[in-house]
Amino acid sequence: MKLKAAASGLVVFLLSVQAVQGQDDWGVTYSSTEICAVKGSTVEIRCSYTYPSRWKGSDNTVQKTFWFTQKKGGEPVDLTTESEYAGRVEDLCENNICTLRIRNLRESDSAEYRFRIITNQDVYASEPVTLSVTGLQVKVTKTSSCAGSCIYATLKCLSSCPRAYHRSYIWYENGLKSPKQGESFYDYFYPKESYACAVKGYENSPSPSVCVNGQDCNTVAYSERSICAFNGSSVDISCTYSSNEYVQSTFWFSPERSHQDLSEDSQYAGRVQILETERGRSTLRISDLRDSDSAQYLFKFKTPSFAWRSDLSGTTLTVTALQVQVITATVQQSNTLAELKCHSSCSPAGVSYVWFKNDEKIMKTVTFSYKGLLHHADRISCALEGHEGFPSPAVYAPRHPSLSRPSAEIKEGSSVTLTCSSDANPAANYTWYKRNSNADVPPLSEGPQLVFNSIQVSDSGQYFCSAENELGRGTSNYISIDVKYAPRVPSVSVSPSEDIKEDSSVTLTCSSDANPAANYTWYKGRRNPDLPPLSEGPQLVFSSISSSDSGQYCCTAGNKLGTKASKDNSIDVHYAPKISSVSARPSTEIEIGKSLQLTCKGSANPAANYTWYKDNQTLPGGSKDIYQLASITLEDKGNYHCESKNKYGQINSTSVHIDVQYGPKLPSVSVSPSAEIEEGSSVTLTCSSDANPAANYTWYKKNEDSPKASGQIFNITDFRAEHSGSYYCGAQNKLGRLNSTLNLSVVAGSMKTIAAGSITAVIVCIIFLIAFLLIRRKRSSKPSTEAGERPDNDAQVRMYDSPSAAVQNTTPEQEAEVCYASVRFIKNQEEALYSNIKPAHLRRHKKDEKDMEDDVDYSTVTSKSHSATAESERHEAAEDPSALYSIVNKKPRVLT
Repeated sequence: MKLKAAASGLVVFLLSVQAVQGQDDWGVTYSSTEICAVKGSTVEIRCSYTYPSRWKGSDNTVQKTFWFTQKKGGEPVDLTTESEYAGRVEDLCENNICTLRIRNLRESDSAEYRFRIITNQDVYASEPVTLSVTGLQVKVTKTSSCAGSCIYATLKCLSSCPRAYHRSYIWYENGLKSPKQGESFYDYFYPKESYACAVKGYENSPSPSVCVNGQDCNTVAYSERSICAFNGSSVDISCTYSSNEYVQSTFWFSPERSHQDLSEDSQYAGRVQILETERGRSTLRISDLRDSDSAQYLFKFKTPSFAWRSDLSGTTLTVTALQVQVITATVQQSNTLAELKCHSSCSPAGVSYVWFKNDEKIMKTVTFSYKGLLHHADRISCALEGHEGFPSPAVYAPRHPSLSRPSAEIKEGSSVTLTCSSDANPAANYTWYKRNSNADVPPLSEGPQLVFNSIQVSDSGQYFCSAENELGRGTSNYISIDVKYAPRVPSVSVSPSEDIKEDSSVTLTCSSDANPAANYTWYKGRRNPDLPPLSEGPQLVFSSISSSDSGQYCCTAGNKLGTKASKDNSIDVHYAPKISSVSARPSTEIEIGKSLQLTCKGSANPAANYTWYKDNQTLPGGSKDIYQLASITLEDKGNYHCESKNKYGQINSTSVHIDVQYGPKLPSVSVSPSAEIEEGSSVTLTCSSDANPAANYTWYKKNEDSPKASGQIFNITDFRAEHSGSYYCGAQNKLGRLNSTLNLSVVAGSMKTIAAGSITAVIVCIIFLIAFLLIRRKRSSKPSTEAGERPDNDAQVRMYDSPSAAVQNTTPEQEAEVCYASVRFIKNQEEALYSNIKPAHLRRHKKDEKDMEDDVDYSTVTSKSHSATAESERHEAAEDPSALYSIVNKKPRVLT
């Protein structure tokens, strides 16, 4: 790094030639080797230096650097120890860059300045930098006199430094700024006027004021432009003044405070004296100096016609304290080997120093430097001998660092600042660390504060800091950072995770990362604020789980910073088949020919396999929960049940009875007694039909509107002639209706009165003759008739005038009067039943048979496959082709 050399006061000339002096990596670099500065100003000479890290085969380290102008006894003398520079010189070095600062320059400060490097292996001195100090002067060139006491003259601002281009000048008349500009000007002047000049920008270093016309004029000249003094010491600030009139009053003031007399300022009470040791000279003495006394001080006087109000700068006082500077230090485990220097910007020459360790005086050391072994708790300070009451601040290694953090709860995303502080001199450098399991913890950052602009959960942990200076190192205790945050999305685990069996123990665990710890709530199904929760706590335990517990479960995790819900988790409970039953659709009562669906109802997990049974016999093809019968028949009637089976068990359903229903079949009609029906006797008609559900029966007589009777049996207790006629029964259930018809005629009973024996005999003979002829005809035609009939469809009914016992006892002669009834059932006709009731064939002539046929009566029994109204059936009975016909012969009654 290359730095410029500059004067902070007035630099009249700066030779801009860069110079690098050195050999074999030794070197000192200046930006200029010649500097010209104005008397009373401040100059800074800067340089950078290099040196080899190894020299003469060994490590090479710098032990000391300083500036010098002359030698004593062949050895260079540090400028900071020379008396003529006392209080005016500062030597500042950092990172191989050093600055020599000289304040209140004097013409005697003009010299060649060199920089010296001392290492543990060698010594190196640079080539010189030439400093020329000159004062500005006002040169007066008089030309002529003018009217009165004035004169004409030319004023010029001079300096021994080479002329700089484009430089502006400021002129002062009687201490106040004048409108005159330029290096010189021509004008007329009166005797009491004084003039001074300064370079613009360097007004603190003006030339002395001069009287242009005569020797007596208004002037003020300060002995020193700047003074440096120690805290607690005393200082004298002096000036000379003159006037061509009588001076009435004088006083000192500081523009930084006010323009009032310092002797009347309470801040300086008891500490200020104004000394007039001789005419035209005033001295301001300030004792027990304080830091607040650092300021610019000006002198002011008044005459009967004039008051000095100066724009010119006065004397600048800098109050400073001694400081201990660490030259070198080697920090060991429990102590430090250090070389220290007591210095100040006001260090006077030829004084003795006093050193203190832990406030105890070190007797043997009286020089400005101290070298020794220091413990980490030791405190070292220095003072000027005779001024022990104003010691320098002590230097010491950092004390145990302390940490501070926000007292409020730390929430994720907030800004957090950790602060490390330690009492140390020189000031400590801070380094931050986060504790972990590694022995060598890498540093996080440097500086007294560790800032988290948006702190994250990962930033939680223990932190500590170290404070370090040249004399040692201290480490703080740990501080915990606990970042609070709302729950993350919870996760749910199930144990056991697979094959959950009914009655087993199952545990659901909800977990979520949260700080503070989350509170857990369980729900079945999606979370619904209208539904109460199942339970609270991180676990939901089923000690004996049942199939009804199957479903979706979720949990919520919540703390004061928020609430999050988990995803739905499915619980599938496996179990053996449970309560099983069979349902029939459309019903267990099913019409023949319809379709029937049987369903095995129950629950099982995993799904069951099914087996169907009818009357405890396995049905083929029944492996599903539905058994289908497309067109049911009578053979499908019976008891059905199903068996449900999975790997956990099996169960049989309750049985269901399937009742196959159908409409009535063709009704059959029977008459009791089956022998001849006598007038006044009791007759029972019976109607029967195959039907499911059982048929309801209704009896009708042809040509009568109202039914005669209901029920399967129709009883006529006193059979009369008016009872003769066509009767039919109707068999009906919810699925249909069929009718059957029977013609009945009354046969006369025993004669009560014989009107005429001859008539009776004739009638008997005719009857016997007719009977004989009919029987004969029937016998002659029987072979051909029976050939077309099926024997199981035939029925014969005999009707007699007397009880059947009498029939059995008749003689061949009486048999001629017997009537035979023949009922024929023919299957080949559609649901038609024909019955012929005829008298027995008698062996008579064919002609007689033909004549007898005129006495035949027919009756019809009608069978229908669909229901009809009773009234319509009564009217249609006579024309029904499926009629049962019967012939009933009556014996004539004997009229009395």
